[in-house]
Amino acid sequence: MAEPLLQVENVTVSFEGFRALDGVSLTVLPTTVEVVIGSNGAGKSTLMDAIIGRVHPVAGRVRFKGEEITNLPEYEIVRRGICRKFQTPGILQSLTVEENVIVAAKRSRGWSSSLRRSISRPEAARVSEILDLIALGEKRKMLAAHLAHGAKQWLEIGMVVASEGDLLLLDEPAAGMTQQERAKTADLIKALAQRHAFVVIDHDMDFVEQLNAPVTVLHQGRLLRQGTIDEVRNDPQVQAVYLGRAEEDTVANA
Repeated sequence: MAEPLLQVENVTVSFEGFRALDGVSLTVLPTTVEVVIGSNGAGKSTLMDAIIGRVHPVAGRVRFKGEEITNLPEYEIVRRGICRKFQTPGILQSLTVEENVIVAAKRSRGWSSSLRRSISRPEAARVSEILDLIALGEKRKMLAAHLAHGAKQWLEIGMVVASEGDLLLLDEPAAGMTQQERAKTADLIKALAQRHAFVVIDHDMDFVEQLNAPVTVLHQGRLLRQGTIDEVRNDPQVQAVYLGRAEEDTVANA
């Protein structure tokens, strides 16, 4: 069995006495997809923040490639190979589709300096490969601002991939998409998982099912269930607090 790429071990994150995460653990192997679900306030985004270094746990630890990264600054964690996509696309609207990917591939602090420097042949080949993967090769010269919502999401996934990170964190990558676009996004993530590992946050159970990946369910900052999509769907506690099959007062407190 492969050595874990990421190990989140009993992590607790507290904000002024409120435990946003309470002893949560998660293991991610190389070139796999892990899905994290939960109702609003469950701690999903805080878990992402703890992995990437935006917040620091008061207990527990985070290990990446066997080394502890718990208290490292975010920029150092990114340099080590973890990259994150937020729910709202963070693309550069005034640049073309191709230029957005070039900026990500060059990993420059300033996008303008990235574009002023010539791109090497290997970088150009990698950019073209990514544009084809995200089905935007024919739109490479289009301004990113003119893309439809789903295409903007794919572009940012491509930008995260261009960073060459080993672990990519995706926060609701299918948000606002049509059913067809969600299916395409699931296929894209599964294809990219041949070279990268993913942690995906999403609310859409149909999309989660299409990913066909292990699922971690969080509830009120705690680990509620881990298992396959079928195991999660059939778990009475998950049904009560997440899938909406409990009485109204239980759901209201979820």
